[in-house]
Amino acid sequence: MPGRKRKNGGCCFTDKIRNCFARERCTNLIAPLSTRARTGRIKVCKVTGDRKICARMAAMGLYPGVEADVICSETGSQCLLKINGGTISVGPEVSDNILVTSL
Repeated sequence: MPGRKRKNGGCCFTDKIRNCFARERCTNLIAPLSTRARTGRIKVCKVTGDRKICARMAAMGLYPGVEADVICSETGSQCLLKINGGTISVGPEVSDNILVTSL
């Protein structure tokens, strides 16, 4: 079933949540965001965890296929992600559920 489209051409929120459980095609090494100890550009490959976590990440604009700038001070610490002109903070518990690859 193809995804429903909004009048402005974007995908509906339900499709973004559904895509959190699908694996996005990523060519490089895929690892949890919590294991990254450096800054730089990343691409989100998959968001794991329960539906509540996936829905919350999608509501903040973090779903498979999205590219972001990462600022992490050390492995397993809180990270700041710059996505679509905004900045979000992700704790270590949630960043374990976000699988990313470097760009």
